[in-house]
Amino acid sequence: MPHRKKCFVLDLDGTVYLGNIPIEGTVRFIRKRWNEADFYFLSNNTSKSPRTYVARLQGMGIPAGPEHILTPTTPLVEYLRGRKITRAYLVGNADYTAALSQAMPELLLTHENAQAVILAYDTELTYEKLCVSARLLQDGNVAFVATHPDLVCPDPKGPLPDVGSFLALYEKATGRTPEHVFGKPNPRVLGPLLGRYAREEMVMVGDRLSTDKKLAENAGLDFVLVLSGEATREDLLREERQPWRVVEHLGEL
Repeated sequence: MPHRKKCFVLDLDGTVYLGNIPIEGTVRFIRKRWNEADFYFLSNNTSKSPRTYVARLQGMGIPAGPEHILTPTTPLVEYLRGRKITRAYLVGNADYTAALSQAMPELLLTHENAQAVILAYDTELTYEKLCVSARLLQDGNVAFVATHPDLVCPDPKGPLPDVGSFLALYEKATGRTPEHVFGKPNPRVLGPLLGRYAREEMVMVGDRLSTDKKLAENAGLDFVLVLSGEATREDLLREERQPWRVVEHLGEL
């Protein structure tokens, strides 16, 4: 199978590593075939900047650069620029604040006259941020967008609340749901690749059915489910469409 694919798109948390622990079989597969195919790494996790991902992957012996990292930031910036939004309130941590500012230098991150509220995976969330953003969302002219829909973030000690969980809080508190959610399973997050490769040349690899598998289906890609993260074989019994391949880790291919 691997020799027929030119482009591998891999989820990170639960697929390449779990927390700070590398998933050895997948890491060996990537390192062994690095010069035989193109590898890209896609994460919905907006609590970390691309340079943080690069440093982690390089620490595992994977020679990735910033050009190999795909995040919801790219379609988010396209959306903001397309609607001429130049002032926004970001619910995000310091790492993502710096990453978004670098990707869109003209965006002023402020609550004053904000045109939008942007919800990211804020690992430094405070009640003050919740209050400021909730007040802004009382104005229907203020756009509400989120970087991704994941309910939880995988962790070796157990799942942690992620943007999807935060969104439930916002809906209860403000009655608002986001107009746009940019990460997986929205195929816009694959925009840089879909014009470069034929669909049959690509494969999506991930551990989640609701985001990774759904993204592959939405984009028309083959999907490899790895059982090193969230999904189990029992979960597949409830799926109408089955993955192209199911493995414990990518090294089994």
